[in-house]
Amino acid sequence: MATARDGTTVLGGLRFHFLDWGTASRPPLLLLHGGAQTAHSWDDVAPDFATDHHVLALDQRGHGDTDRAPGGVYRRADFVNDIRGFLADRGWPAATLIALSMGGLNAIAFAAAHPDAVRGLVVVDVAPTVERGGRDAIARQLTRRDFDSFEDAVAAAQAFNPRRTVENIRERLRHALCQTPDGRWTYKFDPAVFGAVDLELEALWEDVRRVRAPTLLVRGAESPILAAETAERFRRERPGSAVAEVAGAGHSVMGDNPAGFVAAVRPFLARHRL
Repeated sequence: MATARDGTTVLGGLRFHFLDWGTASRPPLLLLHGGAQTAHSWDDVAPDFATDHHVLALDQRGHGDTDRAPGGVYRRADFVNDIRGFLADRGWPAATLIALSMGGLNAIAFAAAHPDAVRGLVVVDVAPTVERGGRDAIARQLTRRDFDSFEDAVAAAQAFNPRRTVENIRERLRHALCQTPDGRWTYKFDPAVFGAVDLELEALWEDVRRVRAPTLLVRGAESPILAAETAERFRRERPGSAVAEVAGAGHSVMGDNPAGFVAAVRPFLARHRL
């Protein structure tokens, strides 16, 4: 099984961290995590895709071990420019993007603005219309950023998503948290990221209609974020796109049911020779 190599690069004056699986001769695949997450969110599925792809996962600005945005200002256009700059930095004229939640919205905007740079697009459990109840539940869970111990953070995360094993949560939080000088633990992500980028989401439906790459929308069957009727609207707004539903998964589909996620995405990649 392939293991990831850590890498760093500088884009627009910010230092970006990324994970690298695979070899340069294979088809390029870029993975983008959701809000408050890190590139390691893909650890459960990236090794499978790396058997026949060159897989990179990026810590987006304000997340993981990548720098925060100057002044705490986060704009969708900045995330889009980061993707463009990262592909160029890696020497990839075009790539297939697989992207969850916040990363999925960024990927939609990127695919609409730079159609020649996107060979294929897999959007994971998000669309421009987000279920308010699910969004508010995540927001409430993330308001607690600081913990007395690492295990306190693990317990809080498992209470929020009991589909995951304690071991899985520990491994993910090992990359998402850092210890403060007073011995407490806190999330690495910049809380300012949940601001302007979430405004006017409905306007992104126009970007969905502008996407030209082969497109798959993957929905967790138990998702509190992406309603089934919204997934169907996505299919209508982007003619020719496909929708796949993964059983036993909530919002973080690839972590809740890795095998189901891979089974949903693999046929799409094969069908379009991506």
